[in-house]
Amino acid sequence: MNLLDILKAWPLYILPHHWISRLVFRLTRIQSPTLVPPAIRLFSNIFNVNLAEALNPDPASYATFNAFFTRSLQPALRPIAAGNQLLVSPVDGRISQMGKVEAGRIFQAKGRDYSAVELLGGDEARAAPFMHGQFMTIYLSPRDYHRIHMPLSATLLEQVYVPGRLFSVAGHTVRTIPRLFARNERVVALFETEFGKIAMVLVGAINVAAIETVWDGLVTPPQGWGVKRQTFPDVHLAKGAEMGRFNMGSTVILLLETPHLDWNPMLGAGVALCVGQALANLPAKD
Repeated sequence: MNLLDILKAWPLYILPHHWISRLVFRLTRIQSPTLVPPAIRLFSNIFNVNLAEALNPDPASYATFNAFFTRSLQPALRPIAAGNQLLVSPVDGRISQMGKVEAGRIFQAKGRDYSAVELLGGDEARAAPFMHGQFMTIYLSPRDYHRIHMPLSATLLEQVYVPGRLFSVAGHTVRTIPRLFARNERVVALFETEFGKIAMVLVGAINVAAIETVWDGLVTPPQGWGVKRQTFPDVHLAKGAEMGRFNMGSTVILLLETPHLDWNPMLGAGVALCVGQALANLPAKD
């Protein structure tokens, strides 16, 4: 952490996070054939978006900016690594941190960590399987593909909406703001797999106007306040299947019950990932 990081982060404490994000929600859903295509071209140039990967590469094919932001890709460009025991990347993004959960604490940045219990909504029983497990935090930049896919074949156990702030999740805030991911608004999806439980935590951020899941649709903006737990019977998703999407860039935190994991040795903080890329070999559940 340095002085520049602090100076860049402190204004975020006083900004009206939710008001700004709700405004972005409305603006990105405006339908205008005059305004939307130029906005998409400008955004793509600023953030170096690879439109050639999109299923519809023509900016004029999108009715709204949000339709562009949640665009689908050509399926052949994101093959899913074969093998039931292979854990794959759920998103396009960049690894922020990864490793072992130490007695329920998850590493955020040098000198900063947060608790799995708090991250998962304050329920100790929900967090118990992950207290000595493994984690990976992946940051999605504005240029990235923003649909989220299953890292393993799994059955949904519960979805939990956790209210919170909407701090930026850029590098300077991750290094500066304590317990950042456990303070921001988020959606937790808990799954059972043949290798044990996994949790996928979709973390909101400023300008992240909405988070969706395929079984529940739009989860945020929320209706009401407080932690909201829901179950959805018979939701079974294959590895590589879409499970949700961000309506702007943010972060996915993957938690695994297994305490031992054979991570790909080429992976580490700062490494770029693509959906379907092999992350680790999973041991059979005891």
